[in-house]
Order: sequence, then structure tokens, then C-alpha cells
Amino acid sequence: MAETDEIRGRAQGTAPVPLSVLDLVTVGAGRTATDALRTSVAISRLAESRGFHRYWVAEHHSMPGVASSSPAVILAHLAAHTDRIRLGSGGVMLPNHAPLVIAEQFGTLEAMAPGRVDLGLGRAPGTDGATAAALRRTDRLNEGADDFPEQLAELIRFLDDDFPDGHPYARIHAVPGPVQATSPGGVQSPHRPPVWLLGSSGFSARLAGVLGLPFAFAHHFSAQNTIPALDLYRESFRPSAVLDAPYALIGVSALATDDEKEARRQVLAAALNMVRLRTGRPGLVPTPEEAEAYDFSPMEREFVDRWNANVIHGTADEVRSGLDDLQKRTGADELMITGNAHGGDVRLRSYELIADAYGLPAPA
Repeated sequence: MAETDEIRGRAQGTAPVPLSVLDLVTVGAGRTATDALRTSVAISRLAESRGFHRYWVAEHHSMPGVASSSPAVILAHLAAHTDRIRLGSGGVMLPNHAPLVIAEQFGTLEAMAPGRVDLGLGRAPGTDGATAAALRRTDRLNEGADDFPEQLAELIRFLDDDFPDGHPYARIHAVPGPVQATSPGGVQSPHRPPVWLLGSSGFSARLAGVLGLPFAFAHHFSAQNTIPALDLYRESFRPSAVLDAPYALIGVSALATDDEKEARRQVLAAALNMVRLRTGRPGLVPTPEEAEAYDFSPMEREFVDRWNANVIHGTADEVRSGLDDLQKRTGADELMITGNAHGGDVRLRSYELIADAYGLPAPA
């Protein structure tokens, strides 16, 4: 089972709670996926050097502006470029995959980066219905979501290698995994990736509470549900071998720049990207110049205003104040910051400014 200190972080500097990073590996117009992945390496190394607690990547599919379709592959790459920061999925969409495959992938990651891998799981497809059908080889998409608790139980059994005698999978083992310790001469790491449940509504909040697992809520795109979901998680929580008390982080969209006007330009470009995604026109993240020249319809402008109202942006001091206020309102145990912008340099600078604003440790 996961040790509590593999889940709970420690606040650094003047931050009210541990700060972490959620990376969508966004690709801007005029840039390549290679550029985006190089930015991810740079941000992960910055995050490690400045005392951010963990670095997660999210599973998305069929979106030109998001190059994170394969979290396990990206995490292996980041593991090779970092030494201490926790790495994980925020998350892997469990209905898209066989539980055994996920157990094998994250067992391999655990072998690469012992004691610092998280396995965050979601039940949404991370894409549109047609793409989900292609991923799952079925058009019965509700079936996967409805079976999520059973899939989760199966995955945990594979991670712990403890199917009961007589179970059809009792002689099947996820490797790397605990079975190696029981083989002649075998020595196996005492760690296995702690499981987190992710959600944007109440379903996973309640399930995480009932199972005594840590919970991550997608505040960055479902802000109206944040407090109800966190309340439900805490009310449902039952102590487990994993946690003796609830532990909840929230994903927060935040972007700090040296100039307030520049922050507004950058978040407008990110919002235009969301407008196109939500209207069936996904593409690369546009430049601020393209966004400023774009003729938004009244409906699109309303969407942008609502979307950006949930993005904490501005100078470093303004972002720090917004993050502090959000943490107080929600009681979140950890803030996981996602900074979306056209250019990787802007994203990198944002995390640097936030670290400075909270007096996080200086890089070695």
C-alpha cells in the first residue's frame, strides 16, 4: 500500500499548501510537438529545483494543440530528466485501457523512478465520442464509465498482485510488480504507485471517499462543482490503509507574467483555443496576435468571459493572491497549477514567477 508521505506534500516558502504542476503539453501555432515536449522537460526541471511537489500530465486524444495522448511515455521521458519530483498522470482515462496494461505501464515507471510515481485515474474518455469509440473498439461508451468501480478494483488487484485463489486472473501478474519479490531470488521495490481518483463531478469524489483514496478535482474546467465535490469527498471519506484522513488537490488554471496586459493577451489566446475545441474546430493554440484580431461572436465572447473568469492571471502578486483566496475558499490540501499559453517560454516564466512570489527554494 502507498505510504502517506507519498501522497501528502509539504508546503514550501510562504505557500499555504504544496504547489504542483499539471502539464497538458500544449502545442502552439508555429510550434511542433517536439517543441512542446522540450518545454515539458524544462518546466519539470524548474518545478523540481523550486520545490513544487509533483508534476502530472493528462491524457487527451485527437486534439492538435495537446500532445499528451500517451502519459506513460511522457512520464518515462520526464523521469530521465529529473531526480526527485513526483511524476504522475492527471490522469490516465481508465475506460480507455485494459487495467492490466495500466498496471504494467506504471509498474515500469515505478521501476524507472522508484518511490516517486503517482497513478491518477479518470473515467471520462479525454476526447470526443468517435475517438473514444476508436480507442475502446466499441461504440457502447457508457459501458466503460458505468464499469469504472469494477475496472478500478481489477487494476488495484493487478498492482498489488493479490487476486484470490480461483479468480480467472489469479495466475496473471503485472510485471514489473510484486510477483517478482515472490520468485526464487526475487527482490522487489517496496513501493507501488499510489492511486488517485480524478473527477469533475460527484461520482469520483464519493468513490474516492468511500475507498479512502486521495482525490484530485478539475477546478480548472469545472469550477462550479468544486466545493460540492470536495464536501462530498470529505463527507464520504472512510479511513483506509492508504489514508487516515481526506487529502484533496485541485487543478487550477493560473498564468503569471511580468506585465498584467500581457497576461490578458495570453489567456485570450488560450480561451480562443477552447472556443474552437468546444465548437468542433480543435487546432493548435493560437498566438496572442491572432486572438486579438479574431472577431468573436456574442456567444463566443460570453464563453470567453466565463472561461477566463476562472483563470487566475496577472502579475505574480496578483496570481499569488488569487491562489491564496482559492485555497481558503475550498480548503484544498494542494494546488496543482496548469498554465496554458501559446509559447513555452511564457509557461516556463509563469512557474518561475509563481515560485518567486511564494519564496520557494532557489535553484541549486
